[in-house]
This record gives sequence, structure tokens and C-alpha cells, in this order.
Amino acid sequence: MTDFFVYDVFSKVPFGGNQLAVVLGADRLPEPDLQRIATEFNFSETSFIFPPKNSAHTARVRIFTPTMEIPFAGHPLVGSAVALTELGHGSVMTLELGVGPMLCKVSAGTAQFTTSEPFNILATPEIALVASALGTDVKHIIIHNHPPVLATLGLAFTITELDSVKALSNLSPDIRAFRTGRDKHPTSLDFAQFAYVRDQGSIRARMFAPLDNIPEDPATGSACATLGALIAQLENCDQKFRISQGEEMGRPSIIDVSTSGTAITVSGAAKRVMKGKLVY
Repeated sequence: MTDFFVYDVFSKVPFGGNQLAVVLGADRLPEPDLQRIATEFNFSETSFIFPPKNSAHTARVRIFTPTMEIPFAGHPLVGSAVALTELGHGSVMTLELGVGPMLCKVSAGTAQFTTSEPFNILATPEIALVASALGTDVKHIIIHNHPPVLATLGLAFTITELDSVKALSNLSPDIRAFRTGRDKHPTSLDFAQFAYVRDQGSIRARMFAPLDNIPEDPATGSACATLGALIAQLENCDQKFRISQGEEMGRPSIIDVSTSGTAITVSGAAKRVMKGKLVY
């Protein structure tokens, strides 16, 4: 039997934030079962904890969505770091990910990680296609700061600025447009959409990836990190802001993002809400 925990990530209280299953002792599991277990949990991501390849590191973390393994994601990293600290691994750790080792720090149930992965804009999808995917009118998409961009720090998202919280709250995604976007942009990892509204240091956001069995995600740390890199590049200065996500889902989430040159730091809380064993 293999132990697992469930955390609500980017939330200090139960039943907020983004759900994450953290599966311990994953080296004892058959490789084909990793995807099956992630699909069984059916959270946006499940993290599997392995012994590190480098003995100087704390652990190797593999991350699976319900349909695929991905090299990097924010809330699995935050939740896994908090879980490992609570299991006695200390407050400073290096975790091995698909994008390479990453330093994490944990304090009082809050974890932060810093990534210096290269920021890349892969494409500028057609505005009409993005509007269709989001289920909004083109008039609500702001382009004077940037058009919708397909960007990545290890995981690709189409990032779009909207003109109001009302427009953000009224989004109604169209899965047919997601399929068109995926076919037009094969590097997009299912044409995931991250839409946001910015008011100075505060940002409200939503993320949709229905082709990856994630109709909506209540907190997306990797997308928030990518947004930080994008705004820092556009404004040519370091950034610091707080992102709220998940409000429309009834799972409010808080993600803090700051930049220092090419380094992007993401931080947030994680609350353990369940524990159990895989008994199949």
C-alpha cells in the first residue's frame, strides 16, 4: 500500500485553492499506473514523490494531469514542498522536476519557488480564435498592452488581458475553438487559456484547459509565473503582484508573484485536508 495526501494549494483554509494529491513512495509503483492514478484522482494535477537522482537534493517530483505528464506546474510544486516539510524534510529543499532542479522554501505552511527558466513567446494566436475559446466578445480583449500571446516558462498558456472583472466572470469557453487552437498551435499543450484583469498590483484571473480534462482550474501557479515574466518583459522592470483565481468556482485562491531580472518567484499556502492509502 502507498500513502497519499490531498492538499488545497494556494489557500490557507480547507476547501479553497487547487486540489493536489501527493503520492509518496512512487518508486514502488508500476510506471503505467502513474497516469492511471492521476486519472483516478481527476484533480488538475497529481504529484508523485520519488527518491532524488542527485543525493544532494530532497526528492524527485513527477507531475501528471488527468491525461499527460508535464514537466512543471506551480501548485504541485508548492503542495509537494509543504508536504515534504511536514514529513520532516526541512524548510529549504531542492526538488528535481522535468525542467530541472528547483529551490523551494517553506515557512508556516507557505512555500515559495523561484524559476529562471527561459521565457518564450511561441505564437500570437488570432484574437477571434481566442475570443471564441474564452466565450467572449472580441471587444473585451485588451490589445494595447499586448495581444493574446502563447507563452511558456516550461508549460504553455495563451495569456489574454480583458477589460473588466465582469467580462472575466462571464466567460463561457467553447471546446470547439480549443480543438481548433490545438490543431493550429501544436506546441500549446491543448491550447490552455489564461485570462486576466489587472488593477495596479492586483490581478484577477481564470484558466481553462478542457482538452486536458480541466474545464477550469482554481489556481495555476505556472501560468501566474508566466504572466509575471510577460509583464516584466513588456514594462522592462521588476514586478510584484497578487493574483486571485478560482472565485467563480467557489475555490478562492491567492498566488503571489514577484520578479527579479529573469528570476520569477511564486509563493502560496497549502493546507492538508485528507490522507489515505492506495490499496488496489
